[in-house]
Amino acid sequence: MSKLFGFSGDDDFCPGGSIYPNPKESSLFLSLGHHVDVYFPPRKRSRISAPIVFTEKFERKKEVSIEVLPDECLFEIFRRLPAGQERSACACVSKRWLTLLSNIRRGEFSSNSNIENLKPEEKVNENKAEDQEIESDGFLSRSLEGKKATDVRLAAIAVGAASHGGLGKLSIRGSNSALRVTDVGLRAISRGCPSLKVLSLWNVPSIGDEGLCEIAKGCNLLEKLDLSQCPEISDRALIAVAKHCPNLTDLTIESCSKIGNEGLQAIGRCCPNLKSISIKDCPLLGDQGIVNLLSSTSYVMTKVKLQALNITDVPLAVIGHYGKAITDLVLVGLPNVSERGFWVMGNGHGLQKLKSLSITSCRGVTDTGLEAVGRGCPNLKQFCLRKCAFLSDNGLVSFAKAAASLESLQLEECHRITQFGFFGILLNCGAKLKALAMVNCLGIKDLNMGLPLQAPCKSLRSLSIHNCSGFGNASLAVLGKLCPQLQHLDLSGLQGVTDAGFLPMLESCEAGLVKVNLSGCVNLTDKVVSSLVEMHGWTLEMLNLDGCQKISDASLVAIAENCPLLSDLDLSKCMITDCGIAALANANQLNLQILSVSRCSSITDKSLLALGKLGQTLGGLNLQHCNAISISTVDLLVEQLWKCDILS
Repeated sequence: MSKLFGFSGDDDFCPGGSIYPNPKESSLFLSLGHHVDVYFPPRKRSRISAPIVFTEKFERKKEVSIEVLPDECLFEIFRRLPAGQERSACACVSKRWLTLLSNIRRGEFSSNSNIENLKPEEKVNENKAEDQEIESDGFLSRSLEGKKATDVRLAAIAVGAASHGGLGKLSIRGSNSALRVTDVGLRAISRGCPSLKVLSLWNVPSIGDEGLCEIAKGCNLLEKLDLSQCPEISDRALIAVAKHCPNLTDLTIESCSKIGNEGLQAIGRCCPNLKSISIKDCPLLGDQGIVNLLSSTSYVMTKVKLQALNITDVPLAVIGHYGKAITDLVLVGLPNVSERGFWVMGNGHGLQKLKSLSITSCRGVTDTGLEAVGRGCPNLKQFCLRKCAFLSDNGLVSFAKAAASLESLQLEECHRITQFGFFGILLNCGAKLKALAMVNCLGIKDLNMGLPLQAPCKSLRSLSIHNCSGFGNASLAVLGKLCPQLQHLDLSGLQGVTDAGFLPMLESCEAGLVKVNLSGCVNLTDKVVSSLVEMHGWTLEMLNLDGCQKISDASLVAIAENCPLLSDLDLSKCMITDCGIAALANANQLNLQILSVSRCSSITDKSLLALGKLGQTLGGLNLQHCNAISISTVDLLVEQLWKCDILS
């Protein structure tokens, strides 16, 4: 049988061979007349592209494939591809091709090799494609997080970004434990994305100096670099960045245990355009690196943040003398900086342009040091002081007198500050103070004080007293007389305030209140809300009554009648019912956009129609923990109010 049906790919289609001795002779076919009937039984046509040998054993010949070519040959082929689309298509074939394409540098592509053989119109299109690729300005942004952060994805980004304007910003946050990002992925980015300007590496322990050095060599346009929790990156990589990226303007280093003084010194020498520096929790960094960096960039550095560093008074002295361009300064957790450091910084007279200053958990902040800072920063507008246990009322008042340009002051967990310091700020601050915030200051006690009221603080527009448990009715009554132009009022967490203290303050406010936060004021009643909306309802836009357990439907009736501009209302944990919701829904002028009735157990399914009517203007509705509202009612609301975000 094998002889009868023996067939090789070189024979004709008919099994067993041709019926003519010479099938190429055309006369044999032409001699057939019309009377001749030839019957060819239907048969399946054999493939020519895949030669098969039918013998006693079925065998398939090995196909010739481009995959047998070595990497060197494929490299030469790939680098002659004409444009980005063709390269992207080839990158989709296999990981091997993707890897090869991603390792070709932009300058190694030879797109001009075949232009001479093209037609004129093809030359024009080819030149346009080349120009588009060369002039990529880096408009694309890519962010990889968690499991998506792999070398393969970075290689795909490197190949694909070239044909879409170039990669301008890359952020890698976290890395998959199995297929984590390594130096190989960054090497692909460095070779395919020379337009990269912003790079953020967060929590990527598998990336070391090699990867960042490749970025520095291939991405010379880099302007912003953020390194956070990169334990394998050391001074070597930072020196490479300083050498090859002279346009660097922003540098952030956090929890990088191998970066020390040498890397920062190189940045200071080679990056003359550096404007912003943020350094946190780098144990090898000391005075030498910080001092050299700040002194080298004294005329361009505008933002400085130093946190959790083992530095002494010397860097603060350098900031005070050489920080001529600094506008924003943040100092956090500097345990070795003493009172002398802040005193020298204030008396250095170099912080003439400083506008924003934030100090947290620095034991060196004392009355003497803070007063010097106030005198040495004549243009300071925003000041935030947190967890400074050695600052007292005298130092705070002295600072308020010296900082004549101050517009915003925030004090948090400064427990030595009492009523005398608080009211001393209002009586001695300049005419520009607009916002004052006191948060968790436990030293304030509610005392009756005879204060001179002939010079109220008319510039103050925003006042926040949050969780200062000692602040009560007596202090609130005096506060209303000192601040008649308040528009934003936050008294959240003041459980000692009652109607007797809050009503006189409302009467003292001459300007209409716009935003009022009374969350946690458990002793306020409907009387306060009614008076508030009657006197200030025409300007009120936001009202927070979260946790005011004595607020009932009567307050909602007053709100519905007097607050045409109210857009944000929080009634969480209040004693309101379906009747109150119905009153809001029936209001003629009310235009609520955000409504929260979380944990209001008296609201039931009966409020379905009212909530549906309110939902015509609502963009957000909070129904969490409203146990009397059934799931079916919530589903109906979700279906009806498709424009509204509903929390349930």
